[in-house]
Order: sequence, then C-alpha cells, then structure tokens
Amino acid sequence: MEQRISLITLGVSDVARARAFYEALGWRGQEVEETVFFQAGGLALVLWGREKLARDCGLGDRGEAGFGGIALAYNVRSAAEVDDLLATAERVGGTVTKPAVTNSLGFYSGVFVDPDGHPWEVAHNPGFALAEDGSITIPDFSDL
Repeated sequence: MEQRISLITLGVSDVARARAFYEALGWRGQEVEETVFFQAGGLALVLWGREKLARDCGLGDRGEAGFGGIALAYNVRSAAEVDDLLATAERVGGTVTKPAVTNSLGFYSGVFVDPDGHPWEVAHNPGFALAEDGSITIPDFSDL
C-alpha cells in the first residue's frame, strides 16, 4: 500500500447544511447523488449522509454525541490566519472548542468543530512550511 490518503469522507446529518458551512468558509463543492466533493489540494473532502456512510462501512452509527476518532488539521501561513479562520468558522455555524494558543513546541493552534461535530485543528507551525499549493512536507524528526 502506498502512503497516501485520497479521500476523507465525513458522515453528516444534513448534507445541504454541511455544504453551506464549508462553502461559507470559502470552499467550493460539487454535488453528485446527495454527496458533495471538495477538491482539497491533492486529495478530496467528501460530505455524505452519516447513516449512509456508516452502513456503507458496515458499521453502526455511534450517534452525533460521541467522538468519532478523527480530527482534521488545516495548516496556515501565519498566526493571524489561525485567529481569522477560527472566527470565521464560529461566525458561520461552527463551534470553537479550543481557543488558539502557542504550545510548548512553538506552534500556534486552535480547534473548531463543524455543525456535525467533526474537529478541525487550525495551526501555524513554522516547522511545517507550506508550499505554494498548501501542501506540507513533514520535517525530518530524526535529529530531535
């Protein structure tokens, strides 16, 4: 198996509401058969009905109240962008669950959850430089 992620699918309770939320953040999606696809750099973020996704995965739905065991991360180019994105997410219906702070490693981050409870960390980490297209290269940690 090659080391790559091609799609991240979020099970949502209301596809139209979820699409409106992500589009209010500036994303542009395409809907096909009650499924919304967003191109996100070299991968895609997909919004699909939570029950359909659980059924398709052969799983029972744990409900919206529980943590689904996944957190998404979005790295930005400055601390100001962290603050701006957290404020925008809150303004358009998300909930900031962790206000931005600088951690002991020196990166600045906070977390918001979308209307379906999917957590997004927004981070400015000078050690994870962003390419022009927004992709990151994991630094060599062997010297630490």
